Amino acid sequence: MITNKVTAEPFRIKVVEPIKLISREERERKINEAGYNSFNLKSMDVYIDLLSDSGTSAMSDTQWAALMKGDEAYACCNNFWNLEKAVKDVLGYNYVVPTHQGRAAENVLFGTLIKKGDIIPFNMPFDTTNAHVEFNGGKAVNCVSDIAYDIQDLHPFKGNVDLDKLKSLIKKEGKDKIPFIMLTITNNAGGGQPVSLSNIKEVKEIASEYNIPLFLDAARSVENAFFIQQREKAYEKKSISEILKEQFSYADGCTFSCKKDPMVNIGGLIATNDAQLYNRLLPRLILFEGFKTYGGLAGRDLECMAQSLYEMTDEHNLANRVRQVEYLGNMLDEVGIQIIKPIGGHAVYVDASSFLPHIPRSEFPANTLEIELYIESGVRSKGGEFGFAGGKSLTMVRLAIPRRVYTDRHMEVVADGLRRVHERRNSIKGLKVVYEPPVLKHFLQRFERI
Repeated sequence: MITNKVTAEPFRIKVVEPIKLISREERERKINEAGYNSFNLKSMDVYIDLLSDSGTSAMSDTQWAALMKGDEAYACCNNFWNLEKAVKDVLGYNYVVPTHQGRAAENVLFGTLIKKGDIIPFNMPFDTTNAHVEFNGGKAVNCVSDIAYDIQDLHPFKGNVDLDKLKSLIKKEGKDKIPFIMLTITNNAGGGQPVSLSNIKEVKEIASEYNIPLFLDAARSVENAFFIQQREKAYEKKSISEILKEQFSYADGCTFSCKKDPMVNIGGLIATNDAQLYNRLLPRLILFEGFKTYGGLAGRDLECMAQSLYEMTDEHNLANRVRQVEYLGNMLDEVGIQIIKPIGGHAVYVDASSFLPHIPRSEFPANTLEIELYIESGVRSKGGEFGFAGGKSLTMVRLAIPRRVYTDRHMEVVADGLRRVHERRNSIKGLKVVYEPPVLKHFLQRFERI
């Protein structure tokens, strides 16, 4: 539980990786060479890296020990059976399809279930998830509550589905055009906002009424369970493990990027209790990832994932993780920098439109703020007009905090860097695009200063 008393991180540090802050002149040159897109920066030129919390967390001693137990047999390695047991124990599903990351799990599931012209209701899909839906001929439709777009509102569950929107969409399109409904927990594209258990249950009731399967994008489902425990009164005395398993009990299956809450550096999975669906997924898995018992991963990675599923529900780690994100968010709020509230579990989202109000969206205020933060303090972040559009004008810079990697002192450096940028904001000019691909533009875009 989060308390007001001073607490320390629930771990000791015994291995360190040196980092270096290169000079401001070097940073200006490096970001120019990178086409003013932080994705193109070399890691060695980054001081504090908040680009993503995916695969960037620090693993525990028991996770590292698990890597040494790798059985690298091509088929039916021992590690797969340990992963299968962990999925049953922790998530409550009997069938597991391993993949090399969450995006690959989406490729296997969506490619199997979606046909051209299908409609997929979401609360709000993340950009890569939306791209996979479209790649397979479908269309993702946001059914998130409108409160999600009010960044200052303190509603505790801004990731919730608007049930009237969902029912209207099903009636309009017809259930035959909807192969499944998917909830992203927490809602990354909307600021890391959680979905309440009561809302998950209500969505399940609607899905059952129309005989439509419900799936969870479960990358941050443990953080979602933590917020349920903290904010939903009926669950304040339940353990994280109990809440987590109840979340999954209302879904027909899930995709899971284990690079987030489980804190592994690589790995993902699909889980379900539907034997028929499991067998339908396997041919596509084998085509794109590998045999059913390794799915693009080494045996050692499977073993590490199995260990991680047990460790991810540790309540002390979760409380400290959310507290550190809050610490950064509160520092920014105190100096008048607008952020999405309530502060999410894995990242702080800065409102670039209010930060740089003189820069129109056509000149990319979020990308501009992203590069100015790097120049000012060597901090890499993720900003863009595409990644967090969510169907409406959420022009955000995401500061995604890796788990167990940085101290609060690092968060103070980030906050101080943004404060200094804020002080000189009126002199900042926007960007223009010189290259972009047709999809997932923000990964590969290149810019020039206006």
